[in-house]
Amino acid sequence: MSSHREAPDISKDPVADSTDLYAFISPDNPDTVTIIANYIPLQSPDGGPNFFEFGDDVLYEIKIDNNGDGSEDVTYQFNFRSENQIPTTFLYNDGPITSLESTSWNRRQFYTVTRVDSAGRSDVLARNVPCPPCNIGPLSTPNYASLAGAAVRSLGGGRQVFAGQRAEAFFVDLGAIFELGVLRPIAELHATFGLPALAAMPGVNSTAAMNVHSIAIQVPITDVAYRGTAPTNSAAARSCVGIWTTASRRKARVLNGNGDEGVQTGPYVQVSRLGNPLFNEVLVPLSQKDKWNASDPKNDKDYVAGVAHPELSSLLNVLYPGAFTSLAAYTKARADLEAILLTGIPAGVVSPTFSTFTGTTAADMLRLNLAIAPSSSPNPLGVVGGDVAGFPNGRRVTDDVVTIELRALAGATIPLVDKTFTPDAAIADVSDGVSGAGLTLLSSFPYLGTPYSGYSVSAAKATT
Repeated sequence: MSSHREAPDISKDPVADSTDLYAFISPDNPDTVTIIANYIPLQSPDGGPNFFEFGDDVLYEIKIDNNGDGSEDVTYQFNFRSENQIPTTFLYNDGPITSLESTSWNRRQFYTVTRVDSAGRSDVLARNVPCPPCNIGPLSTPNYASLAGAAVRSLGGGRQVFAGQRAEAFFVDLGAIFELGVLRPIAELHATFGLPALAAMPGVNSTAAMNVHSIAIQVPITDVAYRGTAPTNSAAARSCVGIWTTASRRKARVLNGNGDEGVQTGPYVQVSRLGNPLFNEVLVPLSQKDKWNASDPKNDKDYVAGVAHPELSSLLNVLYPGAFTSLAAYTKARADLEAILLTGIPAGVVSPTFSTFTGTTAADMLRLNLAIAPSSSPNPLGVVGGDVAGFPNGRRVTDDVVTIELRALAGATIPLVDKTFTPDAAIADVSDGVSGAGLTLLSSFPYLGTPYSGYSVSAAKATT
């Protein structure tokens, strides 16, 4: 739901479909920023014989705006290429894969990392960096953690990079939310349109035991900060940056009719982007979602109406009669959501020293204050839970963005900008009922955990 299959066209193109974007000050290396862009949604780990991989024909980019105009000032580009090492086999591997150079590993993938500055100057940071294999099982990938660890590579200058399969860390009850807005913990309050009542129950994590493909990069704060200077004042105008990820394809593809990939030509055309979680998913009308994916953040003035008057907010009191009467009576434009998602929150709204404000340009970007240190005791509700190092100040892997944004849509953040508004009591119960409890994460880069094994997940399915 963060951005999984969120638009009609991109749902048919999973290798270019961005699913989640994370950006945070690295907790174990606080002079650096970690950015993780995930692609290829809802991967079943047992998806052989052609296991998941990045698209060789897709340009993946992570973009940073550090002057508040909604345009990129720093870009990290990732280009992939794949090769078959054993042309006579139909298998991904014909024996155990014990290293990134294993001769029994047939289908391998490599990538190039390039940094582009605001003047368009390109600097190739690394070529032919290997991806790890997918996690197949105890025979094919007997020591997967070491394979993935070997794929973490230094880029010099305090930078490191990883690209490959990881365990899905995003948690959400897709089956309930897209069943006409059911929140299982309060399902008994749902109107059900005259159909039989639903029973309250715990949420179901739709992404449990699934994998994604992650592009992760860790760079010094000075790499992305305005004019290359790490800020020290969290309330200052240039302490915050905006971050988003995109995927692009060549403008034209000609098929040769002989089974090969054909010829691709022309400039790259953007087909996917992601800044804040759930933006395109929930706030953009279905008829405009693919257009949004192809546009730039600097043009998001075209989508302000969906933020100022969100459809889901207007539906809550219809779906849960009598539970959101204050919200239903509130007809003003949602200045709180516009600040959170489109401009950043100015200093003084949450506290005198907290800000994610990047300027008045309306742009969907994941904003990160580079002068706010990591929290020693992170709260998954981020700023809403009193933890200013969490979402919407960047986004950490453990942040419960579904609950945060559902509560914001339900009116929890209106008092930040309108003291006359009293939130409905039901807000305290607004949640999809799932959490990040039980996620297996790493304490260091790339932070996302070891992907689920196809063999092990298949065995688990057989016993349930």
